[in-house]
Amino acid sequence: MSIYRPCILPMVVTKGADQLAVSTRFESREDASVVRNYGALLVELAARVPDGIIAFFTSYQYMENTIATWDDAGVLGRILEHKLLFIETKDVMETSIALDNFRRACDCGRGAVMLSIARGKVAEGVDFEKHYGRCVVNVGVPYQYTQSHVLRTRLEYLLTHHQVREADFLTFDAMRQSAQCIGRVIRSKNDYGIVILADARFARKDKKDKLPSWILQFMKDAHLNLSTDAALGVLSSFLREMAQPVDPTNLNQILMDHSQVKAMVKREFPPNNNNSALTS
Repeated sequence: MSIYRPCILPMVVTKGADQLAVSTRFESREDASVVRNYGALLVELAARVPDGIIAFFTSYQYMENTIATWDDAGVLGRILEHKLLFIETKDVMETSIALDNFRRACDCGRGAVMLSIARGKVAEGVDFEKHYGRCVVNVGVPYQYTQSHVLRTRLEYLLTHHQVREADFLTFDAMRQSAQCIGRVIRSKNDYGIVILADARFARKDKKDKLPSWILQFMKDAHLNLSTDAALGVLSSFLREMAQPVDPTNLNQILMDHSQVKAMVKREFPPNNNNSALTS
C-alpha cells in the first residue's frame, strides 16, 4: 500500500478503564464487566471521534443481547448525546434505510454510529469513504459458528486433503473477516481512519500476524495492549495530525504520471508481438 502519511491507526484494546480484560470469548462475553467496558468504549469514541463510526459485532445474537443490556444501563442514551445511532438488521430494506440515514447524519455534521455484524451486508459490500468512516471498531474476534454442517464438512476436507488444522483455518478466516471490516473505512489515498480491535486475543502473535501487510505496516508494538483510556489519548493525537491540510507535493510523490506508467509497462512487459499494444 503506497502512502504519503500514516493514514491508519490500528490499536488493540485489551482492557477497559477499570483494567478488566475485554473479550468475546464464550466464557466471558456475557460478563457484566465486559459488556460495560465495551459500552464505555463506544461512548468515549462517540464523544471524541468526528463524523461516522462503525462497530462490528461477531453475531446478530451477541449484538442484540449487548444492545439490550446497554439500553437498560443507559449506554445508548449516552451515545445519543453525541451521535445518532443506527443498527444493521437481517432485513435488507431496513438496513438500506439505516445506511442512508447514517450518511445524512454525517453529511449534516451530527455524526452517527452504525452497529453492524462482521459477516453481514455492511461488512461485505458497503464503503464508508471519507467522513462516513473515521473509526471502525471490531467488537471481538469474528469466528464462524463451528457447529454449522457446511463448515464441519469444509474443515474435515481441509484436514484430510491439505493437512490444514481446524484451529488454523478458523483463526485465518476470522482475521480475514476482521481485515474486511477494517477495509471499509480506507477507500482512497486521502482517507484516514482509526481501527480499534477490541479483544485481548487480537494481541496474540498467531492472530496479529495473520492480518494483511497494509494493516500491519501501521501497527506499533506500543499499541498492542492498551486500555480504553490509553487508546483515547493515542487517537486524539492522531486526529490532530490528520486534521492538517494535505500537502499536494507529498501526495503527488506516490502517484504516477503517464510517462511513468508507460515506462513501468515497458519494464514489466518487454515489447514483442503479443503485448506491443500495451506500450502504444
